[in-house]
Amino acid sequence: MVARVRTVAFQGIDTLDIDVQVQMTGGTIAFTVVGLPDKAVAESRERVRGALVALGLALPPKRITVNLAPADVLKEGSHFDLPIALALLVAMEILSPDDVMEYVVLGELGLDARLASVTGVLPAAFAAAKAGLGIICPQACGGEARWAGDVEVLAPVGLLDLINHFKGNQILTPPDMRLADPPHAIPDLAEVKGQDSAKRVLEIAAAGGHNLLMMGPPGSGKSMLAARLPGLLPPMDAAEALEVSMIHSLAGQLEGGKLLRHRPFRDPHFSASVAALVGGGIRAKPGEISLAHTGVLFLDEFPEFNRGVLEALRQPLETGRATVARANAHYTYPARFQLVAAMNPCRCGYLGDPIQGCRRAPHCGADYQSKISGPMMDRIDLHIDVEAVAAKDLSLPTPRETSAMVAARAAAARARQQTRIADINKSRTTSPLTIRNNAELEGDVLEQVATPTREGLELLQNAAEHMRLSARAYHRVLRVARTIADLAGVETVSRPHIAEALTYRRTVPTVQT
Repeated sequence: MVARVRTVAFQGIDTLDIDVQVQMTGGTIAFTVVGLPDKAVAESRERVRGALVALGLALPPKRITVNLAPADVLKEGSHFDLPIALALLVAMEILSPDDVMEYVVLGELGLDARLASVTGVLPAAFAAAKAGLGIICPQACGGEARWAGDVEVLAPVGLLDLINHFKGNQILTPPDMRLADPPHAIPDLAEVKGQDSAKRVLEIAAAGGHNLLMMGPPGSGKSMLAARLPGLLPPMDAAEALEVSMIHSLAGQLEGGKLLRHRPFRDPHFSASVAALVGGGIRAKPGEISLAHTGVLFLDEFPEFNRGVLEALRQPLETGRATVARANAHYTYPARFQLVAAMNPCRCGYLGDPIQGCRRAPHCGADYQSKISGPMMDRIDLHIDVEAVAAKDLSLPTPRETSAMVAARAAAARARQQTRIADINKSRTTSPLTIRNNAELEGDVLEQVATPTREGLELLQNAAEHMRLSARAYHRVLRVARTIADLAGVETVSRPHIAEALTYRRTVPTVQT
């Protein structure tokens, strides 16, 4: 007899069906796990054995073979403990095959037979729901599994609770669906004195989802402005919340199984590696750009990041996904994030300052800014110089315009964008567009919704020749102009919108002498 239990393996955000097979035969006493297990899966033998001993059960003196099929797929993670244990219990005739055949099973066992939380329960629950199955997972992860929709969730504290449930001695109640607590209070834009130009650019970035680079001397408020951007962004819809939560579930960062409801804001240190930022490592985990999906990735001290790390961002910025290549598989994670970067104009930070002038100008600025490649600069929609705030501005009264006021205008602009895309989809005969904001416009759709008036087009073409704009930069100007027009509440992109959008382009490093 071969006992079988269903579980999953993860390849990026996708799941693969895994069949856990257990066979007990005569011969030399052994307990072997085959099917390309990693170290954590191979060690599950001892955890499962210890958990059964804690329940007063002993493995029979037979040759026990656990096969994880298909055998050519690498099995990673501790979530294989529980399916192996249940398959053993079926093989030992303690449980019936009918008890477990309708469930996808995940869970890590302790030596006391209690279940510890594992990663990836939410995407596994979606896979189970799609297959018409239920899911068994640790109690700590039961809440996130419930968000998968119409799926039966069994979330025991330990293996004994699960056995008693199947034996009819105990009933496991469905876990509660919970939302994550709101993040710490997001600072308000009203607290920022001065910096009117920077606030305007921040509003455009929020309204259109555009990438932003702020350059200015130390203490000018670049980080302070970036920290206020999440308060200007519209809330996530249900589909976005589930997608973001799935990524955080795979990364093991979905605390208490609570669904995320606020756009992520990630601010990694400049010492981050390519694997930390883009994804990878031993188990090809999602990186910071995927954890920032639908939200903000803030890179402070932009030139201090390793050059290779920054160059690795170029493809995700274009495609909206991060692909980690391995010899045996490719792992793909969503990465549609909004890049916000901040940097000083030179290493000392005072290039062009009339009082604290840079002693090595202009070479200090040229060397420092050249750390950001031209192709990387080309992918940033908005460039703004953040000047130091004058002392007299710091003594002014608190500005009246709050984050809520700016967020309302940004939300109205995004609503116009969604209405426009919905109208286009009505006339399409192919698959519908999934564009969420103006920053994602491209191709014929961009031309359809952002073609400027004759005067605006003439200005853009002249500027493109004078500023030597690439085709990518040309289209990014159009996207920004479309957002500026949306903020103004007009449907036509005209010359003033193009003119303002052009002021936010920096094609080559700016070095002041």
